[in-house]
Amino acid sequence: MSPEALTILHPQKLSPLVVDSPHSGRFYPADFVYACSLTLLRQTEDFLVDELITGATQAGATLITANYPRSYIDVNRAEDDIDPDVVASEWPVSLNPSAHTLQGLGLVRRLCRSGVPVYAAPLPIAEVMQRIQNFYRPYHAAVQTALAKRKSLFGEYCLLNIHSMPDGESRSGDKRADFVLGDRCGTSCDPAITRNVRDILQDMGYSVALNDPYQGVEIVRRYGQPDVRHHALQVEINRRLYMDESRFEKHEGFIALQKNMTRLFDDVAQIFAQHHTDILAAE
Repeated sequence: MSPEALTILHPQKLSPLVVDSPHSGRFYPADFVYACSLTLLRQTEDFLVDELITGATQAGATLITANYPRSYIDVNRAEDDIDPDVVASEWPVSLNPSAHTLQGLGLVRRLCRSGVPVYAAPLPIAEVMQRIQNFYRPYHAAVQTALAKRKSLFGEYCLLNIHSMPDGESRSGDKRADFVLGDRCGTSCDPAITRNVRDILQDMGYSVALNDPYQGVEIVRRYGQPDVRHHALQVEINRRLYMDESRFEKHEGFIALQKNMTRLFDDVAQIFAQHHTDILAAE
């Protein structure tokens, strides 16, 4: 039996937090007729991030995770961010492909990162539209509903958009940090909140970079508007902390990182709880 498009876990008591993992889905549906190897496709997964962040509900966050892989449809792209070459005929409305999409890495992937084609031929438009209708839109509807609930209760929200990244180098050529926080250079999240998250992680002993090499993509862009207290922060976790990338397996660091992610969510929720108390006192 196929799973639902996404999984939603609700807390017993709400905080201003919503946590999501758009790229940890690992159910490859029967209609995903790819021509490349499954190993190449799996390199795009945020492997087991959904398990790393299950403690989010303890901090009052609704937890939303995609069940289908980003290589099937990427909910962290705009709906019109489609590579014209991935479809067999002209899209019925204007498209707005980004630079990454024109390299084959769009809403529906044309290429693996190695440059190997995902499909043997372009896809029928109806197939891509079906993925948008059945998987993409339900995901964003769930995020919007969770955020609207926080806005109505607290007058603000904080979306933590969680990913994993391959080990490597930063743009400066240095060893990539344990965590990269992306707030689109202060436009999706109040920089003070970004710094708070950085400080929490550094106090745990992790190295943290800001917006290098990842600034955040569609989800934080769409839902972040810090001037009206809508905060959305992308959090990238270095895979070396918890997994063997070559074998797609957890290693001994998984449990410690999982516990620290739970601590992170709790600490961020406490920051917002104090902030909310201060606002009420001022009123």
